[in-house]
Amino acid sequence: MRHLKDRLAGYGLLLPAITVFLVFFYLPAAYLIYVSFFHWGVLSSAMKFVGLANFRVLWHQPLFWHSIVTSAYYTVVMIPATVFLALGIALVLKEAVSARRGGVWRAAVFLPHVTPVVATSIIWVWIFNPQFGLANFVLRTVHLPALGWLESIHWALPAVMIDSLWHSLGLYVIIFLAGMANLPRELLEVARLDGAKRHRIFYRIIWPLLSPTTFFVVVLATVNSWQAFSQIYTMTGGPHGGAGGPAFATTTDALLVYQTAFTYYHFSLAAAMSLVLFGIILLLTLIQKWISNKVVFYR
Repeated sequence: MRHLKDRLAGYGLLLPAITVFLVFFYLPAAYLIYVSFFHWGVLSSAMKFVGLANFRVLWHQPLFWHSIVTSAYYTVVMIPATVFLALGIALVLKEAVSARRGGVWRAAVFLPHVTPVVATSIIWVWIFNPQFGLANFVLRTVHLPALGWLESIHWALPAVMIDSLWHSLGLYVIIFLAGMANLPRELLEVARLDGAKRHRIFYRIIWPLLSPTTFFVVVLATVNSWQAFSQIYTMTGGPHGGAGGPAFATTTDALLVYQTAFTYYHFSLAAAMSLVLFGIILLLTLIQKWISNKVVFYR
């Protein structure tokens, strides 16, 4: 009887969290799948079942495939840049974390991640202004040609990537620092006593032991990159040709979903896009999990 009461008390404690997930995640996700098989716009209350028609529309829509390619390019660049920069900064800060002012350095690195995305993105818009922005000022100072940045179809997406890296890098640095804090000191000390060089200690001991942390960072960066929206919407809107501009150079899949739903009011087509985006992220995560079973070392 007491065991039953304990179980009921446990379920009672879990009930608020389960309710939140059910109301704000599982039910909307189920409704999104349902809507993707109907034709439904905001101007019409009637929903007409169309089966896979929305997915056939996407299959024949060039802009949708362009957004997939743009999202893939964004992700392919962001993942290695995030992993190697975050790991490098974490290695540099490792001694500072152990020192007296380690908390100050951790806070300084993590601070950009907790700043409002919209506010900081507006600052980056000023930095990348082709006429009076700080970025081109630095390029002219070192006698390099100024770039069009957000007004150029070639440099708009790299500019957004720089903003995204600056904003998210602190989170991944802290994750790597947490992983380094759990490294067995005995192995590192033995390697140093045996005369191992720093780079050999890193490649032979530190990085293999950090493989679970690296895998977590890669999965997190993949999901965040495919869902990138706020920086792109804020930085490429207004005078730069509308969000996703110029000339759709920064139109990712997540941004196209938003525009389809809230600019063109075609919610069923946007639901189908969201379902495809979910499938891509799920497939990539499963592939990463399969690879991790072969290369990740869990001690």
